[in-house]
Amino acid sequence: MSETLQILQKYWKHENFREPQEEIINSVLKNKDTFALLPTSGGKSVCYQVPAMVKEGICLVISPLIALIKDQVQNLQSRNIKAIALLGGISQNEIIELLDNCQFGNYKFLYLSPERLQQDWIIERLKQLPINLIAIDEAHCVSQWGHDFRPAYLKINLLKAHFKTTPFLALTASATERVQKDIIENLALENPIVFKKSFARENLAYHVINTEDKFHKIKQILTKNPQSSIIYVRNRKSCIEISNQLKALNISSTYFHGGLNIKEKDTNMALWMQNKVQVIVATNAFGMGIDKPDVKTVIHIQLPENLENYYQEAGRAGRNNEKAFGILLIDSNDIKAAKNQFISVLPDKTFLKEVYIKLNNYFQIAYGEGFNETFSFNLNQFCTQYKFPVLKTYNALQFLDRQAIISLQNEFSEKISIQFTTPSKEIIRYMSLNPHSENIITTILRTYSGIFELETQINTSLIAKKANTTEDNVLKVVTNLEKEHYITLQVQNNDSSITFNEVREDALTINRVSKFLEKQNDLKTNQLNSIIHYAKTNACKSKLLLEYFDEKEITECGICSFCISKKNNKSTNSILVEEVFHLLKHSNLTSREIESQLSITTEDTIFAIQILLEKDKIAINNYNQYYLK
Repeated sequence: MSETLQILQKYWKHENFREPQEEIINSVLKNKDTFALLPTSGGKSVCYQVPAMVKEGICLVISPLIALIKDQVQNLQSRNIKAIALLGGISQNEIIELLDNCQFGNYKFLYLSPERLQQDWIIERLKQLPINLIAIDEAHCVSQWGHDFRPAYLKINLLKAHFKTTPFLALTASATERVQKDIIENLALENPIVFKKSFARENLAYHVINTEDKFHKIKQILTKNPQSSIIYVRNRKSCIEISNQLKALNISSTYFHGGLNIKEKDTNMALWMQNKVQVIVATNAFGMGIDKPDVKTVIHIQLPENLENYYQEAGRAGRNNEKAFGILLIDSNDIKAAKNQFISVLPDKTFLKEVYIKLNNYFQIAYGEGFNETFSFNLNQFCTQYKFPVLKTYNALQFLDRQAIISLQNEFSEKISIQFTTPSKEIIRYMSLNPHSENIITTILRTYSGIFELETQINTSLIAKKANTTEDNVLKVVTNLEKEHYITLQVQNNDSSITFNEVREDALTINRVSKFLEKQNDLKTNQLNSIIHYAKTNACKSKLLLEYFDEKEITECGICSFCISKKNNKSTNSILVEEVFHLLKHSNLTSREIESQLSITTEDTIFAIQILLEKDKIAINNYNQYYLK
């Protein structure tokens, strides 16, 4: 048995590699620069984690997704593999300490975001580490034609000049030919061995269903397929509403979005992962790092932003290789709504500059200051204060995040500030009467000088770490101190945090990145047009997706909504059209009422209605009822 397979079985408990994981690993072990295009569920992380365990030294992993970095580090640590991450919002001294641990502590993995490479001193420190492999995850971000381009990724090739004999491994789940060439060029990969797995998913049936009553259709789908499912929605409010509607129909459900606190996320996720509920209703904040093989159905209620995202999200179904469904529900208003959501809310240079200046003013950052400062942030409060439209502002902040000007983390947090209001001798007396609280209180007093004189924001996670306890215990002690009137306590909820990665320079900063903003806006418009084309074109849905990713010589899948409809007998279709026409002679009806009265499928109903509309035999009124003209 090979050493790589032994490591896979020992740490990851898999019996064998998936194709082409082993070939990629062998390429890396031969110190070859390697490019791997593995679609969703292809197992990208194993491709760098296993060879890094074989080699002496530490693997440097560069990833733009903070949530995924956290998940990967926790996952490795749970397998007793030493891993560490340089995340935003930590001081230079803390970074130095973490890098010292990497150098002398026998760590196997160091994760960081590409923005860290913009700090020259960090690159110099990295050069001192025994790096055995440099893995670039989400490598499409290197390309200006990628759907999440981040200029900070362009700094990676600076490492190439120093680590000349260290293999580079670029990994992505979605990249067109143009993006692939851009990645190889921008990373300065030398004669890379390229591995590309087809995007085809033979067990996954892509369905595009036109329906004016989406919830009725969801009920039909989930009743017919009672296995584990995901429903993707556009916003947080819809998560809760759809989940509650499903519960009312006795379909077990929970929800997930970026505004939940960590405990709520973990609880809801566990319910779904353990199959205690059938459905998780989620925004696109959900999914990275999720590997649940038995998902039967993924439903999108609205048009996604691009085909890259749609492919990855729909691809979370059927990872056990059993028949599964990726379903997109659309109605007559969806294209207009998508353009309003994704195109009309794109910020231009003027708006971006205004948001950036107001953001600095909001946190009272002076010109030339603000570097590496982190603040709790509530988007709605910020927009209310400056009368900004929320979606357009969020897109502006996301752009600033991708350009590494700020780091925006969409995680629920509580800003906790306290001030001791009783003399220190009373606190000592309290600790003697409550010895279980002594360690935590002592840690707070040692960490925050002046906490008797001023209201001070405390970091409960840091206190828990220093006191060798849990964050819940810290919160209990603080709450009890307030109840006993020893402190004043202020708690402010925030749905995200912002770290400033540069000093404030206003126009200089925005002028530098405005060319990327223009490219991004053009790219997003083209990407939305691509998914509209996918939804509206009468062609094999699997074939349309594969063509988008530049695959050639593709045959029709035979299982998507188009292929199934094509199999229908033409004479049967003619009868259906006549039946619907005859039914509408008696009364005006909605599509759902037609479907119910004739006991036919939604697809057949839509087909008959479309034929009658095209022949100008019927029309629709303001009540969504069809009537004879």
